[in-house]
Amino acid sequence: MRLLNQCSASCYIILTALWLGITTLPLQGQPQSNLTQRSELDLVIGDRIGARPRFAVPNCLALTGDTQTEDAATTIASVLWSDLAFEREFLMVARDTTSTIPASRTLTDIPFDAWRELGADGVVSCSVSRVSEDELRVQARLFNIRSLESAFGVEYSGSLQNVRLYGHQLADEIHRHQTGLNGIARSHLSFISDRDSQSALGLVPDRQTKEVYVADYDGANIRRVTVTRTLNITPNLSPSGRSLAYTSYRSGFPDVVISHIYEGRMDTPAGGTERVHNWLPSFSPDGTQLAFNSNRDGNIDIYIMNVDGTGTRRLTNHPGIDTSPTWSPLGHQIAFTSDRSGSPQIYVVDIDGTGLRRITFESYCDRPTWSPAPYSEIAYASRTGPGFDIKVVDLATNEVRQLTFGQGSNESPSYSPNGRHLAFSSSRGNGDKQIYLIGRDGRGLKKLTSRGNNEMPSWSR
Repeated sequence: MRLLNQCSASCYIILTALWLGITTLPLQGQPQSNLTQRSELDLVIGDRIGARPRFAVPNCLALTGDTQTEDAATTIASVLWSDLAFEREFLMVARDTTSTIPASRTLTDIPFDAWRELGADGVVSCSVSRVSEDELRVQARLFNIRSLESAFGVEYSGSLQNVRLYGHQLADEIHRHQTGLNGIARSHLSFISDRDSQSALGLVPDRQTKEVYVADYDGANIRRVTVTRTLNITPNLSPSGRSLAYTSYRSGFPDVVISHIYEGRMDTPAGGTERVHNWLPSFSPDGTQLAFNSNRDGNIDIYIMNVDGTGTRRLTNHPGIDTSPTWSPLGHQIAFTSDRSGSPQIYVVDIDGTGLRRITFESYCDRPTWSPAPYSEIAYASRTGPGFDIKVVDLATNEVRQLTFGQGSNESPSYSPNGRHLAFSSSRGNGDKQIYLIGRDGRGLKKLTSRGNNEMPSWSR
């Protein structure tokens, strides 16, 4: 930790990129997917209409007898099982019930009868071997237990730095192959946290300190992005996941900052002064623009600028307070919070400033987030008592559905890349703010964080 505390901003960005592993870096060691059984790609498991197939994921075979390979084999299988279970597209054979199944000796040595007795429709067979001191080869096949055929096959090779990534990659490929669903296993969440409990720099020693972090979608592999020892809030990951925009008070005033994580540099496209404050950045779907808040013209309104800070233009112009912009999936509209009607509500406006319409009609609504296609809805935080709950409004029907119900205060929703889940922060439990996931149907609640206070999640697209 001493080394990290002594790093400059650019140094820390580089370290963060290394810790992110092989997820998005176009470097040697990134897993390459090579379909080994192209003739098998049309075989979808499951012959009952409307029924979910039951899949089993035993431990991967460690083909080289060293501890790292054996640990990697166990980790990949565990991550894969959890990822497949999370989307609820498959029924999963519990891993602790497979001890009676004879261990396979090769990738294709499948005890079909034993798996059939456990009720499995498909089983993932996986092997892990060392290619070199710091490189792995992972091979996997999905077998149809009923037809005794291989339904799907892939091979990856890459670094030992982030073994979990192989399980995430395989889960996404199985989801896409078997259901046509774009999985979210390789996506990331950014959030802010006070977990490191560092004192603030400067003349005010008790000043609130929060830093920006990034984690895998399941809360694992948490990495710290900022080391400013000041207040950093409202992170927003770019569509590519390679850049992170957020509000930082490192200058003493709110600035819109972009950390280009994989390039080792940082920009301030909208710097603040004593008079001018800028905050709440939101990337456009193509990653070329930012919507943000500013009071530069004397009132708090929404502005749009290019990511390099050029081409700034004012989008809203009203005496009320307009905040929390979020882009539509195609980038043609922006939803935001405004108190122009007397209390904060959610509005939608075209990016040319026309077509303004009010979306919510409740006591207090804030922090909208627009769903990705194919869904057409906006999630937001709605005051339902002393705290807030997460609600969703269908833009076609104006129907509102509630996802959380009075357990603490639930705020700052953010959609998963496929629109099937939301991340949000909640004070349920002991009152600390933590990050949770929930399905857009209100099921599948999952807690991701536990250390310190963690809030304002943003899901990469």
